[in-house]
Amino acid sequence: MTVLENFEELGIGKDYIKGLNELGIFIPTEIQNTVIPLLINNDTDLVGQAQTGTGKTAAYGLPLLQRINVNRKVVQGLILCPTRELGQQIAKQLFRFTKYTDKIFTEAVYGGAPIDRQIAALRRPTHIVVATPGRLIDLVKREAVDLTNVKTVILDEADEMLSMGFKKELDQILNFVSNAENKWLFSATMPHGIKQIVNEHLSPDAHRIEVSAQNVVNKNIDHQYFVCDENEKLNVLIKFLNNRADDRGMVFCRTKAAAQKLTKQLIAKNISADAIHGDLLQKEREKAMRAFKKSRLQILVATDIAARGIDVADLAYIIHYQLPDQIDYYTHRSGRTARAGKNGISLCLVTSGELNQLRGFEKELGIFFEQVR
Repeated sequence: MTVLENFEELGIGKDYIKGLNELGIFIPTEIQNTVIPLLINNDTDLVGQAQTGTGKTAAYGLPLLQRINVNRKVVQGLILCPTRELGQQIAKQLFRFTKYTDKIFTEAVYGGAPIDRQIAALRRPTHIVVATPGRLIDLVKREAVDLTNVKTVILDEADEMLSMGFKKELDQILNFVSNAENKWLFSATMPHGIKQIVNEHLSPDAHRIEVSAQNVVNKNIDHQYFVCDENEKLNVLIKFLNNRADDRGMVFCRTKAAAQKLTKQLIAKNISADAIHGDLLQKEREKAMRAFKKSRLQILVATDIAARGIDVADLAYIIHYQLPDQIDYYTHRSGRTARAGKNGISLCLVTSGELNQLRGFEKELGIFFEQVR
């Protein structure tokens, strides 16, 4: 594949490039190099297998934005994603890309927030809707959103939507927009349910691209591990946090119960922490995120799904209190640190029985874990 040095060669307009440069984005990633030329001028279906952290939002977002007719005050683009955080993040990115272009209006709609407010927002001119599947179905049923003019539909993190039980809703929505000229699906893995969606709703000659996992891990991250018994993990974590009291980071747990328990334990040890997980109300999640972004918290404890789409500047480290179930979760977790050219640490607290899992991560992701004492 020819590697292009800049976005202009990929066909991105100068006004968008100005916005990208302001965000510190100058050189296209592998997925942007591959996908943008396919999507920018041609009506086509696409299946992209790519992990989190590869630059997917710009890969599909820039071609989508360039296709929008700003003079038509109707919804022309639809992006489906698994969580409200990711939805908000995508909408924010699209807004940033359009800083120097004609005004393109994007609205993010998701469950856990007042539907009446979203209905009112959709009465304003809207060109692109970013939605979680369940909330979009509710809005369609209430005739609050009109999808008849949608020309491009994008499924982002499709496997995640599937694992959250949205298969029926995805089929329903894709039937609503069956006349869309472009259907672009992105997924880290290709389970049976995703293959079903592709076979049923996308063109048989859809482009298929795959970005290798070894190209998605940020080279500025130091991958480390500390071996201890399960009952020693809390003390090891507290010692680490006390040594890094001036830095902020995230601690990942596999379950909501573990995240809640750990947060209480940290607070009891006078560490300023809060948790985000699936059981929180939207306002509770937003309150925790606000406090963390404003540096009022040292630590945010999170589950994998709840952390989708979180983008916080200047995180010095990520701690894996419990190892993730899936390899792409490791990439996603680690990618919260070492942003914008900075360095960061990704530290796994593991028992001796979990060392094989780390070796698997090394092999799959092309990284090296250093043992720390």
